[in-house]
Amino acid sequence: MATDIKDTVRTVDAAAVMGLLASRPRVLALGEPTHGEDALLDVRNELFRQLVEEEGYRTIAIESDCLAGLLVDAYVTSASGSLDEVMERGFSHGLGGSEANRELVCWMRAYNAGRPAPEQLRFAGIDGPLEMTGAASPREALTSLHGYLARHVDAGLLPCSERALDRLLGSDGRWTEPAAMTDPARSTGRSTEAVRLRLIADDLAALLDAQTPHLLAATSRQEWERARLYGRTATGLLRYHFWMADTSPDRLARLTGLRDVMMADNLLALAERGPTLVHAHNSHLQRERSSMRMGGRPLRWWGAGSIASARLGEDYAFFATALGTIRHRGVDAPQPGTLEGLLYALPDDLCVVDSPRLGAALADALAAPRASAWFGYFPFDPAHLTATDGLVFIKDIPQGRAASDRRIP
Repeated sequence: MATDIKDTVRTVDAAAVMGLLASRPRVLALGEPTHGEDALLDVRNELFRQLVEEEGYRTIAIESDCLAGLLVDAYVTSASGSLDEVMERGFSHGLGGSEANRELVCWMRAYNAGRPAPEQLRFAGIDGPLEMTGAASPREALTSLHGYLARHVDAGLLPCSERALDRLLGSDGRWTEPAAMTDPARSTGRSTEAVRLRLIADDLAALLDAQTPHLLAATSRQEWERARLYGRTATGLLRYHFWMADTSPDRLARLTGLRDVMMADNLLALAERGPTLVHAHNSHLQRERSSMRMGGRPLRWWGAGSIASARLGEDYAFFATALGTIRHRGVDAPQPGTLEGLLYALPDDLCVVDSPRLGAALADALAAPRASAWFGYFPFDPAHLTATDGLVFIKDIPQGRAASDRRIP
């Protein structure tokens, strides 16, 4: 068995990753089993650099707010704004505080300097404007989409005026009420105004589609793509708010699935643009159905990766990541007999495994996933080996890293 494992191990670089695939995918997904560890992002950054230089990838997408990500994209493509402002406002989930993310933004900006637009690198967030404590107001997405259409189509085609839209939206606080995440009665998602806004958002998105030939002639493709993003986000957010007001036992499972639908829609749009590296949690990117416990209840849903894979086929590839230790989080050396335990016994500190081949070699020998001592680390399920294109294994995650350890200046 040990010989079989060694035969499936390679170094982690673009050539090794692409060597496990039949062709270059339009979406190459790299998962992570936990958040907040820059060592994982260092691997992502180095892989993206190589994919750019060797394989022609031009977009990187991460598990962050898709609208906030527009600020980052503007900075790396045109130096719009300041770096500090971009790191503070261009990321959600606290990701702007990551040194590895800062290094990525700086490298992308330096790479783009002096290059024509078609050759420039692009940045995107795939998540909706959502946090664990709730969802954002649909104001930014709705008013931005309405404004774009109002500038370029006949006013009589719009479903409402800007003033009527503002009145229906009301104060943003009614949408962002944190208590609504756990108390459906505190949600405004099924108010008369919210229901009306869902219809308006649908009409605006349909108008955008109907006017596509005119809009592509009157504006740039980038402006049109941004308007499509506003449309997806507006309809997705209003749908999410509607189901936040649901009182059924399936409420959380539905919300979890709706979040991943928004991610999948953003991924599919990026795939239309060109080859993209996406980095997010394994549970969002895997092909198998995802599961977790929330609010004391087991949840199961189809993640963004499973949806995108079903739509894209071989144009979607997924590499999961598994870890040996995160000692500062209480995750010590893996138990013998687990997948991570077998990989931890190898001399490699960082490697990529031919997971379909390894899964076939191990068969049912590793039926159960490793136990985790920390709720924030999701061990890899060995039953998913044959449903991944590769498995990145990192032996030990350090608590921090010095400036000299940085891979991308």
